[in-house]
Amino acid sequence: MAAPLTRRSAKNVRHEKTRSIAHVAKPARQRILETANRLFYQQGSRAVGIDTVIAESGVAKMSLYRSFRSKDELIAACLEERNTRYWQWFDSVVAENEGNPREQLRALIHRMARRTTKPGYRGCPFLNTALDYEDAAHPARQLAVRHKKTLAAKLLAICRRQDARDPQSLARQLVLLINGAQATAGMLGEATQLELVQAAEFLIDRQCTKPARRHKSSSN
Repeated sequence: MAAPLTRRSAKNVRHEKTRSIAHVAKPARQRILETANRLFYQQGSRAVGIDTVIAESGVAKMSLYRSFRSKDELIAACLEERNTRYWQWFDSVVAENEGNPREQLRALIHRMARRTTKPGYRGCPFLNTALDYEDAAHPARQLAVRHKKTLAAKLLAICRRQDARDPQSLARQLVLLINGAQATAGMLGEATQLELVQAAEFLIDRQCTKPARRHKSSSN
């Protein structure tokens, strides 16, 4: 005899049914992308087969190959979607501190450090993909490299507005710090991840021609 549902378990069942219905109601291409993105990030794109994506997305094999000619094309499409969302997030953080390049750098670094401490964070999907696919001609690797080059270029533009003594060097150093924090996520603990903020502050302070004002602590 089945155990009776508690109020909490019944609520969870209703939530799962609602989510399942909403998922099925989405266009097939969107369902494939959402499912593949989740599976590729959690398990690695090499480890996940097309049949698994088809089964979990609830689409027919013909529907998948109508939207994506190959698994490689699907991987690249998933990364492109993540790429778009990432730059929307990045640009919104920069816009919050318009006209203040130093605060733009600080806000970006702080938010990036926090992202690496969130539950379920399994590293940068672009770094993960670049490690999985060594072939420079692979479409997903090309997109991953382009993403990191864009990150370096965007940080360089901010460093130049900040009047750093060597903006290119500072931008490269910040990229290396960010990549390092993303690579160690989930391994060394939150305190280590948040050291990214202090390390970045040190580099920015050394490079800036106009050090930021530091408020004197009250003696009261």
